[in-house]
Amino acid sequence: QVQLVESGGGLVQAGGSLRLSCIGSRSIRIGSANAMRWYRQAPGKQREMVATITSGGVTNYADSVKGRFTISRDNAKNTVYLQMNSLKPEDTAVYLCNFYTDYDGMTLYDYWGQGTQVTVSS
Repeated sequence: QVQLVESGGGLVQAGGSLRLSCIGSRSIRIGSANAMRWYRQAPGKQREMVATITSGGVTNYADSVKGRFTISRDNAKNTVYLQMNSLKPEDTAVYLCNFYTDYDGMTLYDYWGQGTQVTVSS
């Protein structure tokens, strides 16, 4: 069974830090994804891409988190991380992990975790 399981969310004060983890089940190899992404969704808002890391290690971030968040990957642990520093109340959301692979423009795999809640108090 393909599973992505996020952890590390919680309640933190503004200015604090959290590190989110997303571990893949045995049937999914994080390192084989074209891209691993973190998204977030706040109540009443659209899902937003937060950070991406490609199979080649190239990273990309939403403008709202640049300089504060860092995505990384440990293939040996089959895990992708999101280090979040200098957290702001507007970072409050459910954070979801995504495994994406395509080929010749066609999506092959698009898996999602169940999400982990991050709440930042002012």
